Amino acid sequence: MYLKKKVADDLIKFRSPHFPYRKKVCKSFRYGALIGIGGNMGDTLRLFERVFFHLKRSPLLEVCQTSSILKNPPFGYLDQPFFYNAVIVLKSDMQPRRLLRYLQHVEKRFGRKRSFKDAPRTLDLDILFYENKKIETPELTIPHKEWYKRDSVTIPLMEVAL
Repeated sequence: MYLKKKVADDLIKFRSPHFPYRKKVCKSFRYGALIGIGGNMGDTLRLFERVFFHLKRSPLLEVCQTSSILKNPPFGYLDQPFFYNAVIVLKSDMQPRRLLRYLQHVEKRFGRKRSFKDAPRTLDLDILFYENKKIETPELTIPHKEWYKRDSVTIPLMEVAL
C-alpha cells in the first residue's frame, strides 16, 4: 500500500511501509552516514522495501531514518523511465571506503549492472555524506558531487533529522 502526493508537475512523493521510517534511539555505532537510494527498473518501490530489510538485518550498520520516496525525472541520460529516490540515515563503524564496498555489494546482490553513466538501473546506493568528512578520490567523492542541485536528494533530505 502506497500513499502518493503530487509535489510539482513532475515530482510525486510516495509513502510506503518503511519510507519514511524513524528509529527512536540510534546509537549502536560510531559514524553517521547519509545514503541516497535510487532506481528506475522493475518494481522499484518493492525493491526499496527489500533493501530496507536487508540493511536493517545487517550486523554492520543501523538504519536510523528514511525519507519518503520521490518519483522524479532522470537527469544526464534522459531517454529512460522516471527514477524513485529516497535517503537513508544510518550509523556504522565502517570507514567510508569500506562502506562504499559494502553498498556496492548490496547493489550487486539486488541486480545492479553497470553499463554507462546515468544509465537505467535497478538499484543505486550512494554515500551522500559521511560525518563531516570531505573525500575526493577517483572511486569516492564525499559529499556526493552536486547533491545540492538534485531534487532527488534535496527534497528527501528535508524530511530527515541529522
